[in-house]
Amino acid sequence: MDIKAYIESGVIESYVLGMADAEEVAELQRLRLEYPAIAAAIKEREQWLREFSEATGRPAPGALKDQLLQSLNKEFAVTSQPVHFINRRLKFIAAALLLALFASTAGNVYLYKKYTKATGDFISLQKDQIQVLAENQAYQARLITFDHELKVLSEPGVIKIPLTGVTGKEGSLATVYWDTESKDVYLMVNNLPPTPSGKQYQLWALIDGKPVDAGIISNCASFLCHQKQVTGAQTFAITLEKTGGSPTPTLDQMFVIGNVKS
Repeated sequence: MDIKAYIESGVIESYVLGMADAEEVAELQRLRLEYPAIAAAIKEREQWLREFSEATGRPAPGALKDQLLQSLNKEFAVTSQPVHFINRRLKFIAAALLLALFASTAGNVYLYKKYTKATGDFISLQKDQIQVLAENQAYQARLITFDHELKVLSEPGVIKIPLTGVTGKEGSLATVYWDTESKDVYLMVNNLPPTPSGKQYQLWALIDGKPVDAGIISNCASFLCHQKQVTGAQTFAITLEKTGGSPTPTLDQMFVIGNVKS
């Protein structure tokens, strides 16, 4: 028996696709026990069919078998060979074509899934890169701000005024940097309790005994808060006020105070 020719005849494909008749099934069952090569070929074709089902999520379509058989019947319509032999041959050819088609489809689906995953990974990597770039730009901007503020603090006209906690709030601490030439006021919050809901800290400058609003203390972009300009201040203080600030300080809500050294 020519084992190679038998394997290539298409009968095995017909068997695994359920297209073989009872006689062919019985013959193949007998031969697979006698010839390891035939048993291996059956196992290989069955594996192709499983891969197709797993890749596409559906079994091999039965309608496609009929379409192939009809197409092949038309192609081999005129023949001098016996009808039974031709029908059997066409069935084997159709089975072989179907299995090749399934294997190709499974491979294409697998490649498409790999392509989709690779595309998703690439998009995710792009998003990560954009995020890192944005964070780097924000970091660079903060460095520029810090550099500017350090230069401000080193100006000859800037004086440092420590604001220490009042009685009952001794742990509170802040520092005012006042440029007596440009009149700009910068505040560093060293230690102030978190503000309750609906409240904000407000900086005051005492000028000739009168409190002047030096600005509410909101979330500062860096370690220094740029407050309102002040001229002729003798004292600075911070009180806790309602959100948006107050025209006059609430004295029993004062946290820190410090005098300008003459």
